[in-house]
Amino acid sequence: MSAPARVTDTAVASPIHRSGRWIENWNPEDATFWRDGGRVIARRNLTFSIFAEFLGFCVWALWSVVVPLMPAAGFKINLDQQFWLIALPSLVGATLRLPYTFAVPRFGGRNWTVISSLLLLLPAGALAVIMTRPDTSFGVLLLCAALAGFGGGNFASSMTNISFFYPEAEKGKALGLNAAGGNLGTGVVQMIVPAVIAIGAGTHLDRAGLMFIPLALIAALLAWRGMDNLSGVKADYKAFAAATHNPHTWVISFLYIGTFGSFIGYAGAFPTLLKTQFAGHPAWFAFLGALVGALTRPLGGIVADRLGGARITIASFGILTLGALGAVAGIKQHSFGLFFASFMVLFLGAGIGNGATYRMIPAVFRAGTDGDPARLAVARKAAAGCIGIAGAVGAYGGFFIPRGFAMAKSHYGSLVPALWVFTVAYVVMGVLTYAVYQRRRGALATESI
Repeated sequence: MSAPARVTDTAVASPIHRSGRWIENWNPEDATFWRDGGRVIARRNLTFSIFAEFLGFCVWALWSVVVPLMPAAGFKINLDQQFWLIALPSLVGATLRLPYTFAVPRFGGRNWTVISSLLLLLPAGALAVIMTRPDTSFGVLLLCAALAGFGGGNFASSMTNISFFYPEAEKGKALGLNAAGGNLGTGVVQMIVPAVIAIGAGTHLDRAGLMFIPLALIAALLAWRGMDNLSGVKADYKAFAAATHNPHTWVISFLYIGTFGSFIGYAGAFPTLLKTQFAGHPAWFAFLGALVGALTRPLGGIVADRLGGARITIASFGILTLGALGAVAGIKQHSFGLFFASFMVLFLGAGIGNGATYRMIPAVFRAGTDGDPARLAVARKAAAGCIGIAGAVGAYGGFFIPRGFAMAKSHYGSLVPALWVFTVAYVVMGVLTYAVYQRRRGALATESI
């Protein structure tokens, strides 16, 4: 997620390093400045930003790992309650994304990375404590699960901060690396945490939280010692206001629920789905889905750069539709192989769609400017506002999908109705993308989107 910035005019000024790791006169668009040290500073900040965001995604996904194991550990929670515990971190994380976006200009990127890393101690510590107490009430469990939403907010502040460091020509690549590094956290945590909690006799769910306490402290220390704050950058609230009045912001936000929302929603629910639908089959393979989604996100952006974001977004919804239909068939046939393979297709479509939908945003807002510098500047700011809003709205899919599965199971005794709803949604999203951005007689038909 990126917030628009206003940087002080430094055409002739040199950067000034002040106490507290503040840098004045940061101007990455100046080729000499960028070559003579700006790039090195930006890459250093990007490296530590990726690590902090990676941990944020890990903590955000922790409950997707421990929830399927809680009944065996003595917790008296039914399937509907399990899906609440999985969905709530996404609801909180999505809601925190906009305030996290504005926190970077307010407090400084380095300072806020330290704060946001230390905030991860709350969900990690709470999880470590309550996992040793199976008699914990469901209300307290919900509260502790909600704390994991702090990890979801990290994505917004991290993307905002890095957007300030890079010139326009290199911003896309830097933000892509930052986003992919964060998304990988979901798959990595689902791969590593089950092994950690199984070491020795018994199952030690508290280790899922304990292992991230020192890592969060390390992330905060690295940010404190190695990152920088930039003076003179401000969140442009007017750009966000302008984006809210542009209908394309809401169209793209809706589409992003289908791509990123599917990624985070399926990633959270998949381990529990495998555990409850196919008892006796190894649920720890679930981490492969999140890894597929994270690793294919950059691919979606790369292909979209060549073929157009709208075309690849439409294709991603086609892939998501096929995956959902395959999952329906897998449930009806009670075929673990078909169900698992279909979910890999779902993660593939979500990952590709993530990159492609993000690629559409600057192109959509650039359309109709005819290369006019003043209009391009306004369009760029509005696009940045759209990115922030879409990133927040899209994350709500991580709440809707697990709750959709829970409602289908409670009312119909099967996950199939939820998958049919998701299938219809993907078809609608694909048709909407075509109608607005690809239809030959549409308003944007002549634009490269």
